[in-house]
Amino acid sequence: MKTLLDKLWDAHEITRRDDGTSLLWVDRHLVHEGSHHAFAKISARGASVAHPDLTFAVVDHYAPTRAGTVAADVRRMIDTLGDNARRAGIRLYGLRDPGQGIVHVIGPEQGITLPGLLINCGDSHTSTHGAFGALAFGVGATEVAHILATQTIWQKRPKSMQLWFDGTLTEGVTAKDLALHWIAKLGSDGARGHAIEYAGPAIRNLSMEGRLTLCNLSIEGGGRFGMIAPDEATFTYLKGRPFAPAGDAWDKAVEDWRQLCSDDTAEFDSQIRFDASDVAPTVTWGTSPEEAAPITDQVPRPDDLGPNKAEHARASLAYMGLEPGARLVDVPVDEVFIGSCTNGRIEDLRMAAKVLAGRKARVPGLVSPGSAQVKKQAEQEGLATIFSQAGLEWADAGCSMCVGMNGDIVGAGKRCASSTNRNFKGRQGRGARTHLMSAAMVAAAAVKGHLADVRPLLEGRE
Repeated sequence: MKTLLDKLWDAHEITRRDDGTSLLWVDRHLVHEGSHHAFAKISARGASVAHPDLTFAVVDHYAPTRAGTVAADVRRMIDTLGDNARRAGIRLYGLRDPGQGIVHVIGPEQGITLPGLLINCGDSHTSTHGAFGALAFGVGATEVAHILATQTIWQKRPKSMQLWFDGTLTEGVTAKDLALHWIAKLGSDGARGHAIEYAGPAIRNLSMEGRLTLCNLSIEGGGRFGMIAPDEATFTYLKGRPFAPAGDAWDKAVEDWRQLCSDDTAEFDSQIRFDASDVAPTVTWGTSPEEAAPITDQVPRPDDLGPNKAEHARASLAYMGLEPGARLVDVPVDEVFIGSCTNGRIEDLRMAAKVLAGRKARVPGLVSPGSAQVKKQAEQEGLATIFSQAGLEWADAGCSMCVGMNGDIVGAGKRCASSTNRNFKGRQGRGARTHLMSAAMVAAAAVKGHLADVRPLLEGRE
């Protein structure tokens, strides 16, 4: 009996060394601006890209999202990726491409991401693509070069962990809350060295956008990657996408994809159960995604967290400028950001707009859609107008203020309610204070001017 991990790994294993390390075939390789070191490495060796047809280049981290002059160093990074892609004959999603966007948003959007594939990218949140039942994980610069030159990668098989979610998410609670909930319970190294398979009725009820958010954050709990067995929701999402199979090939593919699930009696190295109905809208209070709590709670007192976590909590609270015991809903924010590969999809924007419709934001904020297609759809649905009328800035697609490489940053000492994936010190800018939450919760913070429970703001709204 096999787990989903076993089936995917065995299907891609070319050979195995005596130390247990496997050489795996890579079906899709996604590269972006940071890959220039890898291109330089293979060029210095006189090698070329082995399979340009299986490699896709995306401008996202440095993509300008606002009008104005582009800094010379930002322009250089974008141009370098374009030059490398054109020389190698790689499909490039550049700034003016209608398919441009964040690599982890456009992969699924274009159908580049499919069940059963092994997908690599030089970015830790490559775990996102596991939402389709794919083997997807981030790699370092040396591995990027190896994949470019050989279309293979050496990896040790991780242990398997099943996170099973019973129950149903309540109104106003999203996949982002589910992710922050389990990471807070198990810790940022709770899944270290494991491949996580998410399962259970609460997972089956998630949309594909929600599944992408959940798998995206697997890495923040220490997981090597996250996976969800494909089902009808997966097939419905993918049908008709540009790179998805068509015609008879589609029917054959779906027949194969239905086999991508853990056998009923398959054994995992670790299994943990949660009840999704216990999950509340959740926000982070510290500088790690595990430092999170329900919005109805208080800022924790470090001494209550035990000796292993107390010291880090004190440092986190000092950086965040928070007092132990303060109510989370009393924490003011200076600005808000909606976007990123975690929560920059159309479903996230719809939820945020649902909260903001007819209301005004009390603090400034930026909304950057995850892709050009998401932006176009949001404008057609009137969501962009809602954001603008609420007083938030509507920008172009890119990683934007999640990591600030394009110049979109939070000022030192400023506090940002953010739909992004990391709240590390300085992540959104030197000295910036980040509170992670769902896009709907960011919208609630914008309306209130402080961290807020989104649930009352959704009452009476369809």
